[in-house]
Amino acid sequence: MPISGIEQPQIIDIDGNLRLRKYSDDCAFALAWYQDEETLLLVDGAISPYTEERMYRMYHYLRERGEVYFIEHRAPGDTSYTPIGDVTFWQDDMPIVIGEKSLRGQGIGKKVINALIQRAKDLGFTYLKVAEIYNYNIASQKLFESCGFKVVQKTDKGHSFELLL
Repeated sequence: MPISGIEQPQIIDIDGNLRLRKYSDDCAFALAWYQDEETLLLVDGAISPYTEERMYRMYHYLRERGEVYFIEHRAPGDTSYTPIGDVTFWQDDMPIVIGEKSLRGQGIGKKVINALIQRAKDLGFTYLKVAEIYNYNIASQKLFESCGFKVVQKTDKGHSFELLL
């Protein structure tokens, strides 16, 4: 179990066109996200593209710490969902990636974060943290601040954030 004593749901429905689906090793579709230089700069602070092996190691590392989900979106009129990003949920960090660049800035990240805040409350958590957001990742800073997170500490490359529940 990713979070000790807590069963991860297979699906978390957010709204009629957005959901979180539990991570599975069937994730080759995500490799393109982790080869895009702009995305890598926001996520890793570097532009070294991932190999498939590195991507799997990343997901397995995250899965050992928390609940890993693919963010899935259904376009209006579509009957099926398409993976567009990923998010990991645990008390001490919540990395999120909207891998499909055309869908950034449309409120999807905010809906995902708010759904996970509600999950944290339902589980009785008293806080959530984001370990580090780089100084230049203004969109991510604004996203977490719009969800109630506050800057709590300066880090080497940015700041960490916390939300008291």
